[in-house]
Amino acid sequence: MIERFDALLCDLDGVVYAGPTAVDGAPEALERVRATGRPVVYVTNNASRPPEAVAEHITSLGASTGVQDVVSSAQAAAALLAERLSPGARVLVTGSQALRDEVRAVGLVPVSSQQDAPQAVVQGFDPHLGWEQLAEAAFTLADESVLWCATNTDRTIPKERGIAPGNGTLVAAVAAATGREPLVAGKPEAPIFREAAERVGATRPAVVGDRLDTDILGAHNAGMESIEVLTGVDSAAGVLGACTAQRPTYLLATLRELFEPYPEVATGRTGDRVSATCRSVRAEVAGDVVTITAETGDLDGWRAACAAWWAAHPEEDEATSPEVRWEPVS
Repeated sequence: MIERFDALLCDLDGVVYAGPTAVDGAPEALERVRATGRPVVYVTNNASRPPEAVAEHITSLGASTGVQDVVSSAQAAAALLAERLSPGARVLVTGSQALRDEVRAVGLVPVSSQQDAPQAVVQGFDPHLGWEQLAEAAFTLADESVLWCATNTDRTIPKERGIAPGNGTLVAAVAAATGREPLVAGKPEAPIFREAAERVGATRPAVVGDRLDTDILGAHNAGMESIEVLTGVDSAAGVLGACTAQRPTYLLATLRELFEPYPEVATGRTGDRVSATCRSVRAEVAGDVVTITAETGDLDGWRAACAAWWAAHPEEDEATSPEVRWEPVS
């Protein structure tokens, strides 16, 4: 499968690692990708760590990575601010030291208080962020002339102990207090993906992620193919019911499958019934029910189900909730 692409633009949380721990087999698979001569660029919405620390973490897990291989939402946010503000403008940073460093790197001045008269607020994830910092942002944003930028709006992040609140929950708190909505610099917006592809001169990249609302939607926004891996936030059932803009090009259980042939999926229609086959597996749509003839949970069954359901519902602005029935192979 890897031969279809000239680079991978890879998410981190839920794809490469969960917290400090590697996703099983992911570092080895990514090293194999690099061994084919294809670059791997890590595109992350995590704005709490500098690219140097991210690169060191990935390398420590077994996938050799340099700082130039990491594109962060903190960098994207700083670039967005630099486009809209004059050099030397003050920016209230509601986030980590890594975010402050990126703001300073583009010629802006990070500050911590409304009393410093900032012209913008930039908000990024920091596990140590508290009420006082969120309140300071809200006080500052009461002035409608102050620009508000969020590194990302991920509602959740996968950690070693489970799913935890992400930056989106903190942004939502400030939005609720101010009645305003921020500009979003990172995923799912297209610029962060285009920057990643341009760094390595890729013309046929694939975006790899575990989240439909950031990774896969971002790939669509950037006009790129996408790979959903089932090692993080979203499940196969969630992929099946995804709205059109969040439907991945490919569905993998793990990154190991990059080195296997991807199965062909064929769809057909008989009257009002839509069906699809993937190798020996068949899925059929009748009304709101998807019947999959396979062992429960079979990945080819999910692939066939997605193809059939999406063919029956080609344009959906919102997520759907089909009933899934598994029928054992006779």
